[in-house]
Amino acid sequence: MRLDKFLVDCGLGSRTEVKQLLKKKIVTVNGAVQHSPKLQIDSDADVVAVDGRILTHEDFVYYLLNKPQGVISATEDKVHRTVLDLLDDIARHKQVFPVGRLDIDTEGLLLLTNNGLLAHAMLSPKKHVDKRYLAHVSGLMDVDDVLAFEKGISLSDHDCQPAILEVLELHPEHKSCQVEIVIREGKFHQVKRMVAARGKKVVALKRLSMGPLQLDSQLKTGAWRRLTTQETQLLEQFGVPL
Repeated sequence: MRLDKFLVDCGLGSRTEVKQLLKKKIVTVNGAVQHSPKLQIDSDADVVAVDGRILTHEDFVYYLLNKPQGVISATEDKVHRTVLDLLDDIARHKQVFPVGRLDIDTEGLLLLTNNGLLAHAMLSPKKHVDKRYLAHVSGLMDVDDVLAFEKGISLSDHDCQPAILEVLELHPEHKSCQVEIVIREGKFHQVKRMVAARGKKVVALKRLSMGPLQLDSQLKTGAWRRLTTQETQLLEQFGVPL
């Protein structure tokens, strides 16, 4: 791999910007200053550093975002802020994208990556990846609703797979409740439509988990972090290169 490509892949800037770094003589390979962008290196064996900071080459990157309301699950939009606007320059350079979508008024866990095979595997209907949500509902859900979810809610255009509904809190005085819902699909507005099919309304929705990934309780709304090594290893169950 050419040195300039390696530096670009590490998020140091465009090819032009990387060449300026090389001219400053602050890029070293195995301890020796290098200035040629054409230098061939071994990204696995050679030690590349910029101003003393050792770089690690990554083909794929993985971001865990606690998506806030008002931000759309897209890479670009002319009207709204997107989830990509919340991440760093490396994410944009690596052209990450959201794995699945959350509605603009839904918050919670969202995985972003540039690993297309992983995204396809996690979103494939054949994989039956569980998605767990916390919902605040206007109306009181009961045992009949739990059984209806277990059977599978029928919508006007789709028969939903069996889902899990757990009533966490009831507030009869406010005619509202808090529930946890687990689905294995990801149809448009699915959770909201399933609840609506039972005569109630979701007023707030947060995704708590997707497959083996859990929302980090320490991650503030709108904040992000890279997946840990342990979390990345959990994704090996999808059988694609990571």
